[in-house]
Amino acid sequence: MKLNEIRDNDGARKSKMRVGRGIGSGKGKTAGRGQKGQKSREGVSINGFEGGQMPLHMRIPKRGFNNIFAKDYAEVNLGAIQKAVDAGKIEAGAAIDHAALKLAGLARGGKDGVRLLAKGELTTKLTFTVAGASKSAIDAVEKIGGAVSVIEVVPAAEKAKAKKGQTLAAKKAAHA
Repeated sequence: MKLNEIRDNDGARKSKMRVGRGIGSGKGKTAGRGQKGQKSREGVSINGFEGGQMPLHMRIPKRGFNNIFAKDYAEVNLGAIQKAVDAGKIEAGAAIDHAALKLAGLARGGKDGVRLLAKGELTTKLTFTVAGASKSAIDAVEKIGGAVSVIEVVPAAEKAKAKKGQTLAAKKAAHA
């Protein structure tokens, strides 16, 4: 047996039925859907419908909790930052913030900023400006002689909301 001779057993993969392709195929005209009615049309939306009875997906108890006020941080470990410094993606003496970590490919997402975590080992003296950091991460950075400053990041949506409120207040003051 050779790699270029490997193939499925006969009948292992069934080819898709091509419907609506002429009377001779046996699945022409109505394409096996019968005549008329909702089920013969495209975009049938009755999959979960049980004739007015409470559907199964609504009868089953739900578990868990989704906190809509939870902060979305991009979590970055010290070990990953050290790897980026060793690879030359981050300058050793530069101040590191969300933009620098994003540019290095370490911080993905995190609309509320970056949170620094202590997994791995940091051997380079660095200065961080982040939205959050664990106590052990701050200790690890300061032990080397670096610094961590934790700032409050205001999301873009809140900035726009605040700006809109200021312009409305300015308009009211102008009319008064």
